[in-house]
Amino acid sequence: MTFPQISSSLATSNARVANEPATNVYAPASQTTALLQSGAQFRRERIEAADMISTDDAAGVAGTTRVTINAWIKAGRCIGVSNLRRGFRLPSWQFEPSIWPAIKNISANLNTNDGWRLLAFLETPREALDGRTPRAALEQGAAIERILALATAEAH
Repeated sequence: MTFPQISSSLATSNARVANEPATNVYAPASQTTALLQSGAQFRRERIEAADMISTDDAAGVAGTTRVTINAWIKAGRCIGVSNLRRGFRLPSWQFEPSIWPAIKNISANLNTNDGWRLLAFLETPREALDGRTPRAALEQGAAIERILALATAEAH
């Protein structure tokens, strides 16, 4: 059995690239440096945002101690991101009744207690949520099961 010969500029281009030795496969150091600097700048800005509070303030909001807040962060029960100076900063909105009960399960389904990863998950718009963030979806009454399914999918 013979198959028809397919010819396209894309196929020719791909074949040529596949047969040529790889050159410039890595980003230049200047691009890598710029990317790392923009990430660090984003983190600084996010830590300093108005909705971020100290562990002492979080303890006051939650009616507990700073030591308990730190234990919750370590266990993934609470979102805390490393402060550049020392300690943690926490998004105050996580203590809202629509969010607080979900944090522990989201952490478990994402298989992480890393505050940046939890924060990014909750603040990134999702197609599956009609462009809303998981945080906004929870605040608007979305089923926790839907958010947990997205967390599980992202973890894999």
